[in-house]
Amino acid sequence: MQRSPEAVMLFAAGFGTRMRELTRDMPKPMIEVAGRPLIAHALDLAKAVRPARIAANLHYKPEPLKDFLEPENVLISHEVPQILDTGGGLRHALPLLGGGPVFTMNTDAIWKGPNPLQLAQEAWDPDRMDALLVCVQLANTAGRSGQGDFSADADGRISRGGNLVYGGVQILKTEGLHEVEEQAFSLNVLWNRMAAAGRLFALEYPGRWCDVGHPEGIKLAEDLIAADDV
Repeated sequence: MQRSPEAVMLFAAGFGTRMRELTRDMPKPMIEVAGRPLIAHALDLAKAVRPARIAANLHYKPEPLKDFLEPENVLISHEVPQILDTGGGLRHALPLLGGGPVFTMNTDAIWKGPNPLQLAQEAWDPDRMDALLVCVQLANTAGRSGQGDFSADADGRISRGGNLVYGGVQILKTEGLHEVEEQAFSLNVLWNRMAAAGRLFALEYPGRWCDVGHPEGIKLAEDLIAADDV
């Protein structure tokens, strides 16, 4: 049996185009929500599970992120000259993350409720799972437009389409990354293969979640943080 994750990968390389003018001079993870950079909120959750290593991938306007993360003992994976997407970026960072399964975490969301990484760690069953995605019921999201991403059967196995929104936190076995020929690719490539094999699972998050990938999400996230109903 593979051990529980000992490393967290923070995805922080993107261009933040949905943020429009806000990301002209800074990377999206450094945009402030409730007085702190977005990535600081993610880093709090990552540190709480006491991983052996935390790494982040950087590409767009990397210097402010580098200056913020290095004093926090976060390892830096520079993606140059091209950005590698989630799958390629994770594969590029594997020398920093070590072997075995890893947590991955998007840095443009706010969670209100239990630590999603802790919940995933407790539910992780590597005998049955190649990936476990923490998902949120569409009704419990803020700042999300459109439909959900997934549905899950009674055992938690995922299929595409439904009212579950992927919240950006997962545990993933990384061996399949080496089977992808492209240099830049999405983790959807692995998820599709895992789903076909019946080894892609969802964990439903019991709290609330906000997408902060667009300007309107900042106020929604700050309201969520200030709310006392969760």
